Amino acid sequence: MNRIEFARRMGKLLLGLFLFALGIVVTMKANLGFGPWEVFHQGISLKVGLSIGNVSILAGLLICVLVFLAGEKLGLGTLLNMVLIGFFMDRILALGIIPRMTGFLPGLLMMFAGLFIISLASYFYMGSGFGAGPRDSLMVALERKTGLAVGLCRGIVEGSAVLLGWLLGGPVGLGTVLSAFGIGFCIQVVFRSLGFDARTVQHETLEVTFRKLLPKSGG
Repeated sequence: MNRIEFARRMGKLLLGLFLFALGIVVTMKANLGFGPWEVFHQGISLKVGLSIGNVSILAGLLICVLVFLAGEKLGLGTLLNMVLIGFFMDRILALGIIPRMTGFLPGLLMMFAGLFIISLASYFYMGSGFGAGPRDSLMVALERKTGLAVGLCRGIVEGSAVLLGWLLGGPVGLGTVLSAFGIGFCIQVVFRSLGFDARTVQHETLEVTFRKLLPKSGG
């Protein structure tokens, strides 16, 4: 593998993961209710006393194990997604630089700002070609195992996350609904504006990436 090309792709991946974490924190600070997975992570956080970022990491690890057992391939991006988004979230929250909104209209604007940041993050993250995130992989695994439509599988996965998070005390509100249904619109706007078609990206498995990085033995 060309080392410069690898470094460029890694830069896109890391930037995407940082922006993803930033976008999540912005939606949280909108104060209209967390996104589906953040409801779940916060619900667990309230019960076990860990930070929401650390819960995100542990949940990602569990999902990676389930996805691997279901026969799905993991990529370098899958593993870094599992660790770095939660890590970046905790660092951004600790800085306290993003204010918490107290009104509906400012909160609504903040929520959509966060969704657009997440959409831009997805452009960089997906464009790196290092594999899907743990939660996306879980959706794909469910689709393969059940034969259900991918949209329905996503709804099942995120709906289950919201329900469990709500039962554990996670904050559900209008922002939860906006996050679940608005992210598709925001992604479409960002991808179309940047001329990006996610279907053209060939994602590498962890095995393929390592094989490319290892020096070839002569013979």
